[in-house]
Amino acid sequence: MLAVEEWIARELAHAERADAFTAGWRERKPRGEQHAIEDFLFTYYPTRPAQLRRWHPGPGVVLARPPCPASTRTPRPDDEPADPYTARTGWRWYREAPEGLVLDADAFLADRGDTVRYLRTLLAATASRPGRFGCFGLHEWAMVYRDREAGRDHRHPLPLRLGHEGTDHVVESHPVQCSHFDAFRFFTPEAGPLNRLRPTRETQPAMEQPGCLHATMDLYKWALKLSPAVPGELVLDCFELARDVRVVDMRASPYDVSAYGLEPVAIETPEGKAEYVRHQREFAERGAALRARLVEVCDALLGSAPDAPEVSATASR
Repeated sequence: MLAVEEWIARELAHAERADAFTAGWRERKPRGEQHAIEDFLFTYYPTRPAQLRRWHPGPGVVLARPPCPASTRTPRPDDEPADPYTARTGWRWYREAPEGLVLDADAFLADRGDTVRYLRTLLAATASRPGRFGCFGLHEWAMVYRDREAGRDHRHPLPLRLGHEGTDHVVESHPVQCSHFDAFRFFTPEAGPLNRLRPTRETQPAMEQPGCLHATMDLYKWALKLSPAVPGELVLDCFELARDVRVVDMRASPYDVSAYGLEPVAIETPEGKAEYVRHQREFAERGAALRARLVEVCDALLGSAPDAPEVSATASR
């Protein structure tokens, strides 16, 4: 049970933190401006800022009912009632209990049970493996490999730091070993056969490993898919980690990110490789803690639910 003053304070702190994270996106969008690094978190992981600023307590937590709703007002978007308790009564997968408002875990599982079970399997399997730290971020390089020869535009409106020939040479002179399907599927047709691994959607639970930067960023995606069952603080922790990973992902990419005031991680050099691995290990450590918290959410949801047969990877989409 969370007292009114406690959950109102947590809700307000969450909204303020979310607003700080989305400020750049909200300022650029009306002007039609793009940011090749930051926009990824709002386009590849499509989330509305208003959705991200919604705080949820997670399963098994009761939000006490205000004795006088009008006395517990916090700043809210224009399209929501000023009283936060009344606003929540209309949110999907919430229900009123005698003590207050709670997540309706049974209703959530009825609608999203396959997703919860799949993600629990995926997250636990990933956590059970040692991280691999020898890919050096070549997935981004493989996504533009031989683009000029094929007359294709590369994925981001930024120049290539080493030019087309230099970029192709890096791909050809390094072992490409990407284990993450959602990175591999964006490889150019010429780069695909160079990958020593063959990740697929179906094999994702068997191949995902915690050293992968994209697997770490995806913790944010999984937190969103489990919402509103995920505590708001955990969602924003996952967003913050994904943001930090994305910056390194692009610094280590073939793109010239100096326009954003960033130095490259020159993975074509021994020094750059060492720097990339240092970042990988740090992100893997941070990701492990968040992954464990997401598994706990799944376990809390599934604690009283009957076992179900193994579900397909389509539950992750």
